[in-house]
Amino acid sequence: MPLSFGQLRLWFLNELGGPSATYNVPLVLRFEGALDEEALCGAVSDVVRRHSVLRTVFGVAGGVPYQEVGDGSGAGVLVEEVDTADVPARVRELVGVAMDVGAGAPLRVRLLRSGGLSHVLVLLVHHIAADGWSLGPLIRDLAAAYRARAEGGVPGWPELPVEYADYALWQRRALGELSDPGSAAGRQLAFWREALSGAPELLELPLDHPRPAVPTNRGEALTLTLGADVHRGLAELARACGCTLFMVLQAAVAVLLSRHGAGEDIPLGTAVAGRTDEALADMVGFFVNTLVLRADLSGDPSFAELLSRVREFDLAAYANQDLPFEQLVEALNPTRGQDHHPLFQTMVVLQNQAAPSWICPGSPSPACRCTPASASST
Repeated sequence: MPLSFGQLRLWFLNELGGPSATYNVPLVLRFEGALDEEALCGAVSDVVRRHSVLRTVFGVAGGVPYQEVGDGSGAGVLVEEVDTADVPARVRELVGVAMDVGAGAPLRVRLLRSGGLSHVLVLLVHHIAADGWSLGPLIRDLAAAYRARAEGGVPGWPELPVEYADYALWQRRALGELSDPGSAAGRQLAFWREALSGAPELLELPLDHPRPAVPTNRGEALTLTLGADVHRGLAELARACGCTLFMVLQAAVAVLLSRHGAGEDIPLGTAVAGRTDEALADMVGFFVNTLVLRADLSGDPSFAELLSRVREFDLAAYANQDLPFEQLVEALNPTRGQDHHPLFQTMVVLQNQAAPSWICPGSPSPACRCTPASASST
């Protein structure tokens, strides 16, 4: 079976730079109390059987990658004893493991036991098999399967309507050939050619640090908390201007970059869920696509006028969101270099999907409490 276009991009990056932890998606669950380890291990196997992408291996034939769905027989949970004080360091070590998508299934599971009543489950999925949305169905299905196993049964969930490999095939059929102007891919490419015509390929900030010749993928996180009044004001502004909260935030970032010397034409990247069919809502898989959103600050517009421009561009972009980003880059053929990302160098992403939570009738076991210790989509 062929890879989806998003998977193909991640497979190429794996081949180009070698295995790394850059695209690891960790899910860490902490259990306090009496845990049924056997039931939990069985639940992990149930989830792997349910979501075929978690038991998929990626091979190469004639230079072309393909995906092959296995039976999941190799899926298992490794259990290890860890002193309580060493658990955080061990978790960091596990989620930082370099995963090679060409050498095995894209899932690693480890259960850390600290004494008899404290456990931490570390599920590490490569981005080629899961996105941020996937963490919701992943943890819900794991909770349901654990509950069933702990009660001596098996999960009775309905079958998923499609498998991820079906989506990969459908995506290619639905888009058609990029060279065909009448295909969906051809029509969307025509839109993007016009929409991004003349856009700057590189935003330079006068006081920015020099770009390294080869990205290190190292960075830091700076947290800024906005108060309830600010959030309320942003939401009211969005409603008053007929925009979404994301559009307001995008416009604000565009103004920020422009005032710091990036010019009046600000292309920003964003991620869209890509789950345009209800059949994909409960699936684990990689459906995300990347869009380029352009903000026009020429003529010193008011912020309300800028929001109107952003809204117009974004709505048209969303209507043409299916063209894979890597195909757009190949077709537009901007100046390429390892020292910068093509078409945009700053992303704005509003993480507005529901946070994954352990949901099942009753508690995980009569004397056990589970809390997500960590959940990340990047």
